[in-house]
Amino acid sequence: MTKQEKVDFTITTLQELYPTIPIPLDHKDPYTLLIAVLLSAQSTDVRVNQITPLLFERADNPYAMIRLSVEEIREIIKPVGLSPMKSKGIYELSHILINEHNGEVPQSFEALEALPAVGHKTASVVMSQAFGIPAFPVDTHIHRLMYRWGLSTGKNVIQTENDAKRLFPEALWNELHLQIIWYGREYSPARGWDLEKDIITKTIGRKSVINDYYKKKKPAR
Repeated sequence: MTKQEKVDFTITTLQELYPTIPIPLDHKDPYTLLIAVLLSAQSTDVRVNQITPLLFERADNPYAMIRLSVEEIREIIKPVGLSPMKSKGIYELSHILINEHNGEVPQSFEALEALPAVGHKTASVVMSQAFGIPAFPVDTHIHRLMYRWGLSTGKNVIQTENDAKRLFPEALWNELHLQIIWYGREYSPARGWDLEKDIITKTIGRKSVINDYYKKKKPAR
């Protein structure tokens, strides 16, 4: 199978499995998405979706958010982890949105990445999911699968993102990154992985990954 055939097989399989793709983080507009994505760093989407209703009930826009103190924000978001950094980031970026962007979330990578506690991945998610601008945010699932599928070296997420953008058509980036996340969760997780159910890896996967899987599965004599 050529690399292009692998890419085509991946796209076709993902589109069959996920013709419509739910966005994992609950939100109602660019601001609430930005906050939810920021909170999801080193946390789970499930945990974030439990906490954001409590936060957004108090403040679902930057003007309401700056009326809370950093301590009040921290108390609400504590269960998602890294709350000292995240609460400070949310408070400070809300001020910047008001002072520099008329209370709106900016529609550029440069402006988003200039905000406190907002890195490239968070900016990419917002650009893709809030504004429909082509981006390929790489999370742990995408990083793992691109390596398993032999489509990236797995050295770092920057390399994985570059490889994904090079291999997949730009028109599909926004839906593909979500499809790969859902596929990784359902069929190709880091733990409890069953290769027999993982049709993409079984069909196009890196030989060393598949061989390692079967070696580990062999019963000890």
